[in-house]
Amino acid sequence: MQEHLYIVTYDIRDDKRGRRIFKLMKGYGEWLQLSVFQCRLSARRQAELIQLLDGIIVDGQDHVVMLDLGPADTVRPRVISLGVAFKAVAREPTIV
Repeated sequence: MQEHLYIVTYDIRDDKRGRRIFKLMKGYGEWLQLSVFQCRLSARRQAELIQLLDGIIVDGQDHVVMLDLGPADTVRPRVISLGVAFKAVAREPTIV
């Protein structure tokens, strides 16, 4: 199965739900900053993550965005970072 690289970001109104989302996301990707994760996911893992996130968030209050950057093996993201230096994450996918 081909994996895609995703940037997942979220805005959660309730701190308790926000902590649940953060813990969940740590099992699916690399934490970049605040509520932003970089995830390398197969179609199955992406569908699983969407289902789990949808079970936590509250419609009309919370917001989750998943940006599909394309096939993980071929995409080469270019990052522009202001302020604190950006450190790219280079490691193999995490299997949970």
